[in-house]
Amino acid sequence: MNAKVISIYAADTSGVCSALYELGGMTVVHDASGCNSTYATHDEPRWYDRKSMIYISALTEADAVMGNDGKFIRDVAKAAGELSPKFIAICGSPMPAMTGFDYSSAAEEIERETGLTTFFVDTNGTHSYLQGAEGAFLNIAKLFCREGKEKQANSVNIIGATPLDFSVNTSVSSIKKWLLDNGFSVQSCFAMDSSLDEISTAPQAAVSLVISSDGIAVAKYLFDTYGVPYVVGVPVGKSFSKKLSADLKRAVSEGVCINSCGEKAVENAHMIVAGESVFASSLGAELGAKTVATVGIRNSEALSGTDIFCEEEAELEKLFSQHKTVIADPLFSPICKGARFISLPHVAFSGRCFLKDIPDLIDKDVSKILNL
Repeated sequence: MNAKVISIYAADTSGVCSALYELGGMTVVHDASGCNSTYATHDEPRWYDRKSMIYISALTEADAVMGNDGKFIRDVAKAAGELSPKFIAICGSPMPAMTGFDYSSAAEEIERETGLTTFFVDTNGTHSYLQGAEGAFLNIAKLFCREGKEKQANSVNIIGATPLDFSVNTSVSSIKKWLLDNGFSVQSCFAMDSSLDEISTAPQAAVSLVISSDGIAVAKYLFDTYGVPYVVGVPVGKSFSKKLSADLKRAVSEGVCINSCGEKAVENAHMIVAGESVFASSLGAELGAKTVATVGIRNSEALSGTDIFCEEEAELEKLFSQHKTVIADPLFSPICKGARFISLPHVAFSGRCFLKDIPDLIDKDVSKILNL
């Protein structure tokens, strides 16, 4: 995103840290000392309440220039010996990306020395958090998910849950409650309030519910490998949550994958919702509004034919000016002139600035909560 006035989204490294935070592994970002605050504290609202093994390698200029990769491998292996994590994940920042650090070989060497499952997520600090979280989730699924017992009737994998998209309010627990109220059970949750052992049973689920675009790749993997169909959408509002429940039941009975949030009629063309594609599209479907995905994957399945993908500030400002109502993170407001602006904070964009103002919209009267 090219931005002069507005903020930018959390980077891919933050997505990795957020996705793996609760799974008991050790995540090491190869970067200079002091950058842990960028990846862990600024973008991680769980940092003060819940411990996690997230570390920075303390890369120095001399080590980067001289290619002293052995120090990184030794330090990670030593820390793993002291902390006994369930796995080791390594990811990178701009500096080692420029020097051509070989993450694949480093991961193989660390795994050989420690005997622990070790993988790398291809990040360089220049992509969005969604790419990092997607890579982390996909590695977890490929390395730890195994086909075991028979499918559990009406059980659901929730895929794409991180505080970057859903904060630490009651949203994720509300999704679980909504599933239970609609006759489903929760098999696993990638990856909030769910253990690595629970996630390893994901192939036993009857269906997956993808609630963020960083979960689509994992859902496709589980479908292609284990035959678990998936449905894309977040149960926001009363009307759309009913449609989503019906689509989940249809996916279970027919074994088909459904993009619920991509199937919508634009009844309020004067209104536009901006944000992560799955959440914004789901909210747009509830309100009959247009959607602009301001972060994510350009060809995301979450987008319908009427949706727009736009990451450029100048283009967004022009787009917002063409609508009467704009629903977006508060930090978009400086480029929203002439339209009614409805604040809907997004941790991945504004960090913890508006954390207390993030509403839980799951299966609730959205128009009333947002004062539409």
